[in-house]
Amino acid sequence: MNKHLIVMSVDAMVFEDLETLRTLPNFKRLIEGGSRVDKVRTIYPTLTHPIHVAIMTGCYAGKTGIPNNDRFIPGDLNSPWYNRLDEVQVPTLFHAAKAAGLTTAACRWPVTACGEDVIDYIVPEVMDLDLDENDLEGTYRKLGSGPIMEEIVKPNLWRLKGNAHPQSENFSIACAADIIRRYKPNLLMTHPCMVDSTRHATGLFNGHVTQALALTDGWLGQLMDAVRAAGIEDSTDFVVLSDHGHLEITRAVCPNVFLADQGLIRTDAAGNLTDWDAYIKSCALSAQVYLKDPSDAALYDRVYALLERMADEGIYGFSQVLTAQQADARYHLSGDFSFVLETDGFTSFSDDWRRPAVRPLDTSDYRYGHSTHGHMPEKGPQPPLLCMGPSFRQGVVLETVPIVDEGATFAKVLGLTLPQADGKPIDALLK
Repeated sequence: MNKHLIVMSVDAMVFEDLETLRTLPNFKRLIEGGSRVDKVRTIYPTLTHPIHVAIMTGCYAGKTGIPNNDRFIPGDLNSPWYNRLDEVQVPTLFHAAKAAGLTTAACRWPVTACGEDVIDYIVPEVMDLDLDENDLEGTYRKLGSGPIMEEIVKPNLWRLKGNAHPQSENFSIACAADIIRRYKPNLLMTHPCMVDSTRHATGLFNGHVTQALALTDGWLGQLMDAVRAAGIEDSTDFVVLSDHGHLEITRAVCPNVFLADQGLIRTDAAGNLTDWDAYIKSCALSAQVYLKDPSDAALYDRVYALLERMADEGIYGFSQVLTAQQADARYHLSGDFSFVLETDGFTSFSDDWRRPAVRPLDTSDYRYGHSTHGHMPEKGPQPPLLCMGPSFRQGVVLETVPIVDEGATFAKVLGLTLPQADGKPIDALLK
């Protein structure tokens, strides 16, 4: 099949960035030569891994089985992230492409690790818990890069400095460009995170973010250059999208401290968690509340009343309490949790059950930086979608579409279908 689609997800790029992006050579070409959606309606929670799964499946988190960045393990403050392709509970764009005989590549696209039975060329996103800086080759081989280790991965490993930015992007984009030149895949999806990392570290809008956008323009240019070098420019569609915005915050709160005060979390003399009846799992600017026995009506009512009272007081960091049924009805978000807490707009949440209950910003953790995400998708700056190529019209500007429509659109561009998708193709963008 002589059709190619390059999808670059610029983590945390927002509509307001377009003013800067129009001044940068590669984004300028994309914006002027293609079409766009200004403000895509993303999913809840607005977290990177659930959203990227939504993009590649066309499904909301309630269907994909990925409700958070990391897994719910009570008492573990550093629980592993969802990152393996086989954790996704519905078929992805990669599965559909393989079934149709197309070739695919994922370069640091979340939740594709260990998917080499489905994806031809994988350079996985490596989470900190999986990273062995003394054996980078072994790390990448274990997570799915074995088939392209010699040709693609090893020649570029020197670019890495752990998981630091922009070294991670320099590595993953160089690998993506090499894959394009050497293998000409029908689908390549990649995910530079420099803009997101910079916003966490410095805030939503500032000169550091402008510099990160300029670096991202250079990475887009590398992909465009690789397409030209591969001789597939006339048959390649480019899509640049984003997953979420950010809200600036001033503090972190540990709501599990207050559950412990009520006897709902129990610890030993050293403060280690020994048992629990209710436990609050952070999604940064939201949180999911689990009950050990969800069928215990008295426990449910007790916890619900406590959370509602805390929200009404207005000092605990959350302004809304949704039941699981309300979260599903409003946001197609479901899981094993019983309630969802939404930020007051300036507070992020920690899982910790130990005091202090209120903590200052901490840029070493994405949840507690100067700005972060996880909030309801209608709030704050919104992610755009830019597209250009033989499948797309030129000059179309749409105000908004649901993010689950993106995967369905990409499937249609490649002549595929995603039967289980919640979204539908954005035909207004397509020729």
